[in-house]
Amino acid sequence: MGAELSSRCPAILVAAPASGQGKTTVACALARLHARQGRRVRAFKCGPDFLDPFWLAQASGAPVHQLDLWMTGEDDCRARLHAAAAEADLVIVEGVMGLFDGEPSAADLARRLHLPVLAVIDAGAMAGTFGALAFGLQHYQPGLRWAGVLANRVASARHADMLRAGLREPADWLGALPRDSALALPERHLGLTVATELGDALARLDAAADALAQTPLGRLDGAALQRWSVDFAAPAAVAPVGRPLAGRTVAIARDAAFCFVYAANLDCLRALGAELVFFSPLAGAALPACDALWLPGGYPELHAARLSANHALQASLRAHVQAGKPVWAECGGMMALFDTLVDTQGQAHALWGLLPGRVQMQPRLAALGPQQLALPAGVLRGHTFHYSTCETPLAPVARTARPGQEAAPDAGEALLQLGSIRASYFHAWFPSCPPAAASLFTWPS
Repeated sequence: MGAELSSRCPAILVAAPASGQGKTTVACALARLHARQGRRVRAFKCGPDFLDPFWLAQASGAPVHQLDLWMTGEDDCRARLHAAAAEADLVIVEGVMGLFDGEPSAADLARRLHLPVLAVIDAGAMAGTFGALAFGLQHYQPGLRWAGVLANRVASARHADMLRAGLREPADWLGALPRDSALALPERHLGLTVATELGDALARLDAAADALAQTPLGRLDGAALQRWSVDFAAPAAVAPVGRPLAGRTVAIARDAAFCFVYAANLDCLRALGAELVFFSPLAGAALPACDALWLPGGYPELHAARLSANHALQASLRAHVQAGKPVWAECGGMMALFDTLVDTQGQAHALWGLLPGRVQMQPRLAALGPQQLALPAGVLRGHTFHYSTCETPLAPVARTARPGQEAAPDAGEALLQLGSIRASYFHAWFPSCPPAAASLFTWPS
């Protein structure tokens, strides 16, 4: 595509030397600050994370999509950034883990797409080493476009001066945020608490934005942000995939127990022709009228008692399955289908009983990482991230594999099938293979 079809917009990738440094707080504070000033902000999240995007969406006031050079693909990343830049005054991309962690890493994305990198460093227990760490992040790999560094959890103005003095380049200093529990975003076992569950979420974001407004980074206006402008080239044309789900209604569970839904997956289903209807297993008495059902991941273990007590919904689910209508259940959605769920306190709950077996929460991660699932219609990319294990007499009909590997009988996540139900711990990114995504919502073959 020619340069005349590119979209130009200030953009920044918020990174860190490790997880837990405050990337999400800073990315959200920056988004909230500029949104309050009337700018159109679009935010993205590196990697497959479901939780940080809830906060970024609250802060920016716009949908948040994932960017991952493997899971979503470079072409998809470029297309989403190009579309966002065409309508935005500022694009913010939150990194994942440490800047150079993972394959591909946030640094790989920044280098491929020419995104300036802002490093957020938890400086609460350091002084001169702050400068060394900032220098290392900037120069460890060639080809990174550098925006500067922000110190987080700083004890005092004197402490901030010490940190700033340690930088080789004074112009790299973008300020310091204080050590303040009011600026922290609450967490639980899978990551951040979902923003929409907290009544004070916006107040937390405003507090963080107010603190950032006192820094050199926060004082940059629209004109000053132009130093970080990026030309996002127009994507190549994509061949149409047709509308195999035209005329079909897909019901999707969506509430505090089932909240891990990529916005891009919803867009993909609509593009495939499906009509989407949403319902709450925590509150609803029955399934809405539908041809297929999607039970996404989430936190059924935190709401097991309420899910167990919703007998009307269980009857509706059973009728759906007995009618041979498709069910696709991911991770938490699959957990709720088993006979029994044992929560973190060791209490057993009778769940929906549509899959035989037992799910038990564990104190540590049971699985984490990118995965791909080969189906007859194609290969879906995605990931796995769960703290539970399951015991079932069902034999897997397939297993996922890591990138670049073939599935092995004893490796990867199991794909279980019983009647019209297909279920797995695997979280799928539907746009990676729309025909395969469509096949999840048609009768299993």
